[in-house]
Amino acid sequence: MHPNPAFRQEPRARNLGFARERGFGMLSVNGDPSPMLSHVPFALSGDGAFADLHLVRSNPIARAAREPLPGVIAVSGPDGYVSPDWYGDPGQVPTWNYVAVHLHGTLHPLPDDDLRASLDTLTELFEGRLLPKPPWTLDKTPADVQARLMRMIRPFRFDIAEVDGTWKLAQNKPPEVRHAAADHLKGAETGQETALLAALMLGVCDGE
Repeated sequence: MHPNPAFRQEPRARNLGFARERGFGMLSVNGDPSPMLSHVPFALSGDGAFADLHLVRSNPIARAAREPLPGVIAVSGPDGYVSPDWYGDPGQVPTWNYVAVHLHGTLHPLPDDDLRASLDTLTELFEGRLLPKPPWTLDKTPADVQARLMRMIRPFRFDIAEVDGTWKLAQNKPPEVRHAAADHLKGAETGQETALLAALMLGVCDGE
């Protein structure tokens, strides 16, 4: 997380809401000789106390997690390079604005019997965003294919103990400077979801 407190003022509820909406992040746990990482979809509980996810059995984290492991899920949002020229202020320097939330907690292996419920939860979450398309369900998969696929994965629950968020949106700059940079960032191509990032910057400017 960024050390400047100006970028870390968002409440826990907004950070959790951001993570819930994204539903995808990088799971990291300690390993030997280096940390183990895996990019995973997840379903955050209503109260933000835990996230359900699954891993392929051959995944190094899945093999290591025979018992609870401390870890972090890093959830990335929009990001983009900000040129000093965009501010209209010669006293500025290049920077990179972004949104990121870290969920700190413990990864728990679940019994294999919990796998179906975990998969259904995750599928319902994302299929529900595709309305009016009829939601896909696991029952649409042939039984033999379903059984084979389910043998390949393991269910996990990530209990969340701490939530950190960085919303680096030029909050430490005057409103007119933030507005100028955001206007240029809307159409920028260096970064991800730069139009959304610009909108968030303008929201900060407008006191939203």
